[in-house]
Parts: sequence; structure tokens; C-alpha cells
Amino acid sequence: MRRTGRPVVLVPLGEGLHAGHVALIRTARRIPRAVVIVAWSGEEIPAAFAEEKVDAVWRYRSEQLWPKGLRTLIQPMDLDLEPVADIAQALTLQLSLINVVAPSDLVCGEKDYQQLRSLQHALTDLHLPVTLHGVPTVRMPNGLAISLRNERVAVAERDKALVLAAALTAGAHSAEHGAEAVLAITKQVLDTAQITPEYLQLRSLDLGPAPEIGDARLLVAAEIGGVRLTDSVGLPLGIGFRNLEQGQVEQLN
Repeated sequence: MRRTGRPVVLVPLGEGLHAGHVALIRTARRIPRAVVIVAWSGEEIPAAFAEEKVDAVWRYRSEQLWPKGLRTLIQPMDLDLEPVADIAQALTLQLSLINVVAPSDLVCGEKDYQQLRSLQHALTDLHLPVTLHGVPTVRMPNGLAISLRNERVAVAERDKALVLAAALTAGAHSAEHGAEAVLAITKQVLDTAQITPEYLQLRSLDLGPAPEIGDARLLVAAEIGGVRLTDSVGLPLGIGFRNLEQGQVEQLN
């Protein structure tokens, strides 16, 4: 397929499938003339892959990738967010899948935002000729991010899980008032639900220090119902959505 000039798009998945993963496949299908390959580690190949017109499914196993065991880890920088060891394991797997398939494009979700940014850093720093496409987090109508971890939260604790998304939304809508206001309002919502975050950080899009004015990312992690959950949202820091909308209206006029 590469000889014909068609883009080869890899969608790396694990062993669970949900609506967020389907969104990744649909994004890959929208790339013109794309050949879509899904890397899958589950036991059974879901019928949804055929329904979404995936061209090929590669059912991989750790023993196939590393027959003598994993002896090399790609170590990202410690950003004082997610545990470095967890990011390193996932990053090494992703780069191994890329090296086997040799795709032109890669589609991943923003749900694990630090993982997405670490992957982009690795592709750039190691000069790998792969274009990474990030897909926004898919959410339930109530705002809860769709993820395998969220599904493990006990029913009795689901309302608390919803607070994570609500807190981020509240913080994002105070973006025009600056970083301190964003963090204070987000924490206030979390405190109301008696949620103590493992971290609550406001960063730049590449996870460096947050700008005074411009695009930023608000990230949170907390244990709810015995499950460690993470979530994040983008926001126009120092500008605010209302000011952004007003500017768009003025441009239209």
C-alpha cells in the first residue's frame, strides 16, 4: 500500500473496546485514501471493526513483540504528573507497534493526554516519519469521559466520578480570569464532593509551564471508588470562552 502512495494509518488499541476507540477508527477512516490498521491485543476480534470498515486487524501479543522479554524501555521526562514508569511502558509499546507496522499516520485519543504528548515528543525527538493525530475525549451526555477505568468505578461512586468532569468544566469557564482563578474554582468543586486530587495542574499544551495568555491544558487525577481516574480539558487561558466567542462574532460582522 505504501508503494501506491496511500497513507497507512495505525490505530493502536489494547484489549477493551468502547465508543472512544470507535471514534479513533472513524477519524482514521476520514484520512483520504487511508488504509486503516488496528493493533489489538484482545482475545476476540470485535465485530465493530468490520462494521467500521477497518482494512486490517493485527492481533499482537507481548511474546510476539519481545520474544526474549522486554529489555528496553523508552524513558520520557518526569513531568510531575503521571508515574514515569507507567508512561514508559505504554510509550515503549506504542513505538514497538509503530516500528512493526511502519505507518505514515497514527491516531490516538486525548483521554490520556500526557501519554499522547509523550508520544509526540518521542516521534519528534527520534525523527520518526509518522504524523500523530490526536482525537478529543469522547464523553457521555453527563460529561463523564468514556474510558475502561471509568467503567470500573462502583455504581455508588459514579456521582463522584462525574465531579471530576464538572470541576474541569467549571475551571475552564473561568479561563478569562487567569490561572489562579481556574485552579481555585476547580479545587472548590472537588472540595465540595470531598475529592482530594493526587494532582491538579495547569500546563501548556506540550505540558510545560502554563502561559499567561493562550491555549493551556487543565489536568487532574484522583482515586474514586478504589479506581485511579484521570481527566483533562483544553482552555483559552487569560482569554476565556466568552471573549473568544465575542471575537468570533466581531470577525463575522
